[in-house]
Amino acid sequence: MPIDPKKNEMPVQAPEVRARNFEEVALGYTEGIALKEAARCLNCKNRPCVEGCPVNVNIPDFIAKMKEGDFEGAYAVISETSSLPAVCGRVCPQETQCESRCTLGKKFEPVGIGRLERFAADWHNANVKEKPQAPANNGHRVAVVGSGPSGLTCAGDLAKKGFSVTVFEALHTAGGVLVYGIPEFRLPKSIVAKEVDTLRALGVDVQTNVVVGKTLTIDEIFEMGYEAVFVGSGAGLPNFMNIPGEALKGVYSANEYLTRSNLMKAYRDDPRTPIMKGGSVAVVGGGNVAMDAARTALRLGADKVYIVYRRSMEELPARREEVEHAQEEGIDFRLLCNPLEILGYQNPDDPRDERNGFVTGIRCIRMELGEPDASGRRRPVPIEGSEFVLDVDTVIMAIGTSPNPLIKSTTEGLEVNRRGGIIVNEDGLTSRENVYAGGDAVTGAATVISAMGAGKVAAKAISEQLLG
Repeated sequence: MPIDPKKNEMPVQAPEVRARNFEEVALGYTEGIALKEAARCLNCKNRPCVEGCPVNVNIPDFIAKMKEGDFEGAYAVISETSSLPAVCGRVCPQETQCESRCTLGKKFEPVGIGRLERFAADWHNANVKEKPQAPANNGHRVAVVGSGPSGLTCAGDLAKKGFSVTVFEALHTAGGVLVYGIPEFRLPKSIVAKEVDTLRALGVDVQTNVVVGKTLTIDEIFEMGYEAVFVGSGAGLPNFMNIPGEALKGVYSANEYLTRSNLMKAYRDDPRTPIMKGGSVAVVGGGNVAMDAARTALRLGADKVYIVYRRSMEELPARREEVEHAQEEGIDFRLLCNPLEILGYQNPDDPRDERNGFVTGIRCIRMELGEPDASGRRRPVPIEGSEFVLDVDTVIMAIGTSPNPLIKSTTEGLEVNRRGGIIVNEDGLTSRENVYAGGDAVTGAATVISAMGAGKVAAKAISEQLLG
């Protein structure tokens, strides 16, 4: 039977419908589509796709199970190495990782590995009610700081080996960036909750509302009897451009904007937190977070949403799928444009005017691409005399985040680099004995799957250190 050269399309909500709701955009494969897509896998002996996966999921093995219709078997294979299969199947950039190594992709479109992983995880969650059994305790205690993808992965891997693991989470809900950073329409929070519940069933103790560095220090954690600590506190410090007007009312960091919407449900009719809705919105940046913020603003009722990015579409760092979805939904991409100033209303004759201090626009300058810079991308150069103003009511800065500074400032002897990232060796070990770190706390903002990979590396090193 000849192999279909194209991967099976993912069913999605129509753009005009989904642009005004927070329900998941991608609807998932049906059983029939999943079987057709699994049949495209060549089951290569050299397994290049596994090498492309930061957590080394046994991809050919789980797809082989799917070909047989053994969806629970497929989930079991994935779960051997991944603690968050339903999450990874939705938000991992498979196109630059496992799928980029797919042998079939050398001639045709690669196998839809991420879509199949999502199907297997969703099938398990819908059809299997039994929780996994916690293994026998090995007598060792480990603390994990942060319940984002790196922390949950580290905790899950250690729990499977019998460690007593406690996760300390600063927010009131476990999940880290998975719950505060990624919108509901890309990653439903019920999915994250199920993944966390699975880890709890393995014996992981998740304690929320514990701000390590404030309510508890690393040193105090060791005094409580923990033998090792993994720091996965993420990159929650937003970056700004330091241009005039960033203190105006209506200017948000993407971090704050998405947290208010995703975690605090500002999109509801009776929100627990305020957020500006409607009007025109400019989102500065071109990564996945910028796409998330722009598409969230649209769903919150914005009349017009702009993406303002200083390079061209070819240099745009966001996933192609997210860019295409944003374009389909009507997001206006203003490329090769750089902000110079955020403009605000000011009535000098009446300081009590309620409009004083609110955003009225963003002044930009057009750019052209020059010679490559240190990143290898062509450097954007301003075009003299090309300034213009976008009339907007809200500006969202989505130009990256830096590692959370709290733990480094309260932990003696913890070395960090000039960007604030915790310095670690190849095993995730920091400059402090038995203190490990990984994910965005080390690298700055990166992908979910790379953070998971770091958590897995550290868990292996911690296990070897404590068990010998």
